[in-house]
Amino acid sequence: MELAEKIISDLKNAMKNRDKVATEALRMIKSEIGYKKLEKGSELDEKELTALLASLEKKWADAIAQFEKGGRQDLVEQENAKLEVLRRYLPKKLSDEQLTKIVDETLREIGAENKANFGDAMKAVMEKVRGQADGKKVKEIVSARLSS
Repeated sequence: MELAEKIISDLKNAMKNRDKVATEALRMIKSEIGYKKLEKGSELDEKELTALLASLEKKWADAIAQFEKGGRQDLVEQENAKLEVLRRYLPKKLSDEQLTKIVDETLREIGAENKANFGDAMKAVMEKVRGQADGKKVKEIVSARLSS
């Protein structure tokens, strides 16, 4: 089953089971997919859908951080629950060791040796790990590898 179809199917099940948190989270995800489809003018492929979900994960995590700063524990718990629903549809996160290995392989493949190749290296690595690793973490590892 395609990811978009699974999300819609799970939304129907959440509604039937009266799961408020999952229903709200899945409706938000479905809405974002719809906006992105309109923007693109066609269906999203799996890669684009994964990128969209990773973007939503980052956005929701940032919102949680803001709620924590504001002392709104009720909203933190609510948003964390929705974030857990979203994470069901993302690929499993890579460990630091796995990510470092992918960065090293990619740098060898594209021949990146110094800071001048940073942009190309980031683009190539992010293509491989989209949705599986945080961009900040990738940036740290790529920077470290290209500066040595």
